[in-house]
Amino acid sequence: MYGWRGRLGLIVPSSNTTMEMELHSVLPEGVSLHTARMPLRNVTEEELLKMSVLAVEAAKLLRDAGVEIILYGCTSGSFIGGKDYEKELEAKIEEDVNVPVVSTSTAVVEALKMLDAQSILVITPYTDEINTREREFLEANGFEVLDIRGLGIEDNLQIGRLEPYEAYRLAKASFSDESDAIFISCTNWRTFEIIEPLEEDLGIPVVTSNQASLWLALREMDVMERIPELGRLFTEF
Repeated sequence: MYGWRGRLGLIVPSSNTTMEMELHSVLPEGVSLHTARMPLRNVTEEELLKMSVLAVEAAKLLRDAGVEIILYGCTSGSFIGGKDYEKELEAKIEEDVNVPVVSTSTAVVEALKMLDAQSILVITPYTDEINTREREFLEANGFEVLDIRGLGIEDNLQIGRLEPYEAYRLAKASFSDESDAIFISCTNWRTFEIIEPLEEDLGIPVVTSNQASLWLALREMDVMERIPELGRLFTEF
């Protein structure tokens, strides 16, 4: 039986081509991944808010697969409404499907707190409009955002075509000695290959959307697997 150790349900935007593949590449033995989708083509405030309305229907389909937890796998889609938006979204889905729910934004906040990161550098593929919302969300959760740098991309398929080295180079070029951690945002930006090298080269923890999402979801399922290639978060906590 697939999922004898745990079944993880994942909801992603319809144009996300990365998150499933990254999670599949490192899933612990005995953990299965089951996915549903919500319509989204462009990472804009309007589309992100519209997408969230359909999250409950996607979650109901995952409930049919007997998943133990549902992960709302979209960073911008879970912070776009402000500080408590992701908690309200999680609660709404849980109420309707009676399955525990965590979002990427919740996972990122928990990961940064676990790493004792207060002053952070944020790297994104987003436009300035979305970056502003992300800064507001992170600062409302008690973090000092030293800098947030984006690539100005709206087309989510284009984000999915970004190479991991582009995140590495942007993070390294933006690095400051004042940073406690680097956060690379967006579940559609491939990053797993560069987490460990970036931590080694800069000497601080690196958190990415997919890494943090998987970390929290597994721990909510009491799967405490260590995955060294995913950095300090998966080796120290």
